[in-house]
This record gives sequence, structure tokens and C-alpha cells, in this order.
Amino acid sequence: MCSQAANPMMSQVCQNLERIRYNVENARTKYRSVNEKIDIMAVTKTVDTEKINFAVESGITLLGENRVQEFLSKKDEYLLEAQVHFIGHLQTNKVKYIINEVTMIQSVDSVRLISEINRQAEKNGRIMDILLEVNIGLEQSKSGVSAQKLKELALQAAEYKNVHVRGLMAIPPIGADESLYAEMNELYHKLDESNIDGIDMDILSMGMSGDYELAIKHGSNLVRIGTGLFGARNYNITEG
Repeated sequence: MCSQAANPMMSQVCQNLERIRYNVENARTKYRSVNEKIDIMAVTKTVDTEKINFAVESGITLLGENRVQEFLSKKDEYLLEAQVHFIGHLQTNKVKYIINEVTMIQSVDSVRLISEINRQAEKNGRIMDILLEVNIGLEQSKSGVSAQKLKELALQAAEYKNVHVRGLMAIPPIGADESLYAEMNELYHKLDESNIDGIDMDILSMGMSGDYELAIKHGSNLVRIGTGLFGARNYNITEG
């Protein structure tokens, strides 16, 4: 449970979190089996560490980081209870800065990036969990592999020993037809049924503040909530 805070800003975060939890549980009850677990990730882009740590103290166990420079400037202030996933577009020359700081990289969409993650992971004696990002709406402004090229990328990823594909990530277009969510769910299950050695499909990361209930209906078990949890934010910070 989220404990109400005297600070009005924290109190609002608490109320938002309780509403999100209620909606997630309601969607799970409506659309999913009783034993399925759905994780709520707090997306921390431009959010101050006080709010982030309050969310962690209130039971959030996953944080989603979009920008390498911003993350590096804040990470030492974070409570240690939560895992951090990188969810933003990641340039290959910045992999080395986060390889030992995050537990998963969700936004992986090219062999070039996979190769660099593998190289840095091997150099640091670890195996990095990754998700393959699908550009399900074929939007030019978004990263991600096309649905048609997903299996090819998965087969290539499976050849690398220091990366471990755990599932898929997607950002459907705002107001997208429900069929796109169903298509992502189908892609997820088809890849799972392919039984590719070295790939374990247990995460479908889909759904944000405006569509997480619809995403849960179509198989998402990890929803990424930023604005819905922390409120409107300042997006003027640029990536260095």
C-alpha cells in the first residue's frame, strides 16, 4: 500500500499510484488468468529523485530510464530497492556507460546494438537481459524493428552469448486501433512458440499512461507509467 504523505506533491503521486494499481488489477481480473503477474514500471524521465524514491518506498520495484546522461546524473541518489531498465533509444557509444548500472535494456532493435551490448557485457563479465523493440505502428519517428523482420533479429540475437532475449517491447501509436495490440500479442506468442535456443519469452512490455489497460487486455505483463504516476513533466532536458 502507498502511505499518504504530508507533502501535497507526494500525496498526489500516492493517489495516482493507488488508482493505477486498481486499474491494473481490474484489467487483470477482466482479461487475464488469476495467476498472471503484471508489473508496473515507473518511467522517470525528468522526474526528480525525491518523487522517484517515494514511489520506490511505496512499492514500485521497476524504474524505466530513457536518457543515459540524465540517468547517470541521478542514479546515485536512487534507493537500491528498485531495479532499473533502460527503455529509451540507445546509441551504441553509450552502452558502456550503463552496462553495469541497469538490469535490462528494453529498446533493442538492431544487430549493431546487440553486438555492442554483447561486447560490453562480455568485457564486464555479465549477461545482459534485453527486449527486442517492435515498431508495431511503423512510425518513422520511433525506433524498433518491423514485425516482418522480428524473427530474423531474434535469430541473430540468439547467436550472442552475453545477451539474453527475454521478450518484446512496443509503443503503439497514440489512439492506435486495438488490432495493433492484438498483433503484438500474436508476435510475442509466435516467437515464444519458435523455441529458439537462448531466447526465453517471459516479458511483453507494452502500455503507457494512456493505454495500459488495453495493453493488459492484449497480453502485456509490464506497463510503463510516467505521466499517469508523476504528473505532467518538463521535457526540455536534452540528451548529451
